[in-house]
Amino acid sequence: MSDPDKERYASTDERELLPAWDMFIMALIVGVLAGVGSILFQGTIAFAGSLLFYGEFGFHFEPDDHLALSPWGWGVIFVPVVGAAIVTWITNTLSPESRGSGVPEVMHAIYYHGGRIRPVTVVAKALASAVSIGSGGSVGREGPIIQIGSSFGALTAGFRAMPARQRIVLVGAGAAAGIAATFNAPLGGLAFAVELLLVSVSALNIAVVASATVTATFIGRLYSGIGPTFEIPAVDLFSDHLIGTYQLLLCVPFGLLTGLAAAVFVRSIYWMEDRFNGLFDNDYLCHMSAMLVVGLMIYGFLVYTGEYYVAGVGYATILDVLRGVLKDPLFLLLLFAAKILATALTLGTGASGGVFSPSLFLGATLGAAWAQLAGVVLPGIEVDPIVFAVAGMAGMVGATTSAVVTAIAMIFEQTLDYSAILPIIITVALAYVVRVRLVSESIYTLKLARRGRGVPQGLQAAMSVTLDARSVMSRNFEIVEYADLTEWCRTRPAEHEARYAVVVRDGEIHGLAHEDRPWLLADHDPEQLVWTDFLLVPPRMRWSVLMRALRSGSSEIVIVGHSLAIEDLKGVITAREIARAARDNADLME
Repeated sequence: MSDPDKERYASTDERELLPAWDMFIMALIVGVLAGVGSILFQGTIAFAGSLLFYGEFGFHFEPDDHLALSPWGWGVIFVPVVGAAIVTWITNTLSPESRGSGVPEVMHAIYYHGGRIRPVTVVAKALASAVSIGSGGSVGREGPIIQIGSSFGALTAGFRAMPARQRIVLVGAGAAAGIAATFNAPLGGLAFAVELLLVSVSALNIAVVASATVTATFIGRLYSGIGPTFEIPAVDLFSDHLIGTYQLLLCVPFGLLTGLAAAVFVRSIYWMEDRFNGLFDNDYLCHMSAMLVVGLMIYGFLVYTGEYYVAGVGYATILDVLRGVLKDPLFLLLLFAAKILATALTLGTGASGGVFSPSLFLGATLGAAWAQLAGVVLPGIEVDPIVFAVAGMAGMVGATTSAVVTAIAMIFEQTLDYSAILPIIITVALAYVVRVRLVSESIYTLKLARRGRGVPQGLQAAMSVTLDARSVMSRNFEIVEYADLTEWCRTRPAEHEARYAVVVRDGEIHGLAHEDRPWLLADHDPEQLVWTDFLLVPPRMRWSVLMRALRSGSSEIVIVGHSLAIEDLKGVITAREIARAARDNADLME
């Protein structure tokens, strides 16, 4: 084969790929960093909580225990307010992307920045989330540890030259490792990365992520032990098959109810964000005023029940439900409503923390309340509140996050009880279907969708939602009158900037011409220069819709704004732009 022939072969850039063994070693490093980071993060939460609630120094985080009575008395109302001031300073000064759960920011980094995450995010996210949780904010640990672990993955990838698709795998491995170490759930962490973060799923990618989760889980157990997150009484669901069948059937309406609750939860956070941003122009006033309401709620529960209940991650309350301590259905529904309000106020106004723990709280209280009410309405059927509490936990997590497999796997790992697996699966499936019907975006992707940034949900192709006509089009065009087209082509210098000409005839768009046409072969017939078979599309048309529109045979696309007026032209798309978009997105795929 001659040298010119060799040059015609496209480069596959396989030489840039790191060998599988190198990726494995880097995944182990990411797992170690995520495991240690999880321990330090939990210690930071304990320090913030001890200092703000009790004026003491402490470093051991006990999420399963209710908060002890604060010496501040009614002054505990202002603990969340102080925390809000600190969190706002951290996010405004160090890292604005540290606000919220952190998962949308990781998704944005994967699909729009090739998996690159600023190193300062690790410090800012850990501090802001620790203060949010430690001061009584109604948020969880999983969102922060996902962003922290992902940052470790991006940081580790930065020490070696590699294509974006391998960097993304390490980012996903960091997120999975963080979940695994924090919740002692290696399968749940792996499932989360596969469902929500990995652009391309292959045996090698899964092996890399799994290596990180195992390493992180082993290290995390040095701090939290090897037991499950929630130790609950054994569930013997099908000891009597008839009773088990009744409970399984009751999961159908309960799954529908859980989906409705998940939709309300997703919408509530962003509704609250819009309301408070409309009231306050100042970030400090916005977040501090919302957390004052949360402080009043915390103190109100303390006065009337003796516990803070809705403060922090809420694991102690979940355990009370699972162990049968809390049985009154009306009080359980009150806890459910209060937790939605507290979480919406906390996350919707600028806090830093996750939605996984609040979802578990909501699912447990709703499930137990449903079981208690079902027992009253159907006294002849034995309804086990633990079954519905566990199913509700999985249903709320799966429906709100769109991580269906993750929810099932993690609830099993957190309880180590397989008996309720059938109710769990039914509830998760139905809840997800209902939530998607009511709110198409998940609690993670809705944040990005509101910014005009789509990301795939599940294992969709990366290009299907990240691209639209506006992001693909070329603005390198000129408007040329039909009568002047031949002269324009003849006198157009080679270095002319405009690659395309939008041809106008009688005040309307007549067609499209571009530099690839043999200009000088058509001196006497301008029609030979123009493609008149073109599509007019709006700038926001999604990639998948755009590609389906091309089935009609048109290969040239003109993007217009709100009208068909010439002055409202935005850009053009030809096969060149389509190929370039496909090439750029291929960088993310195996």
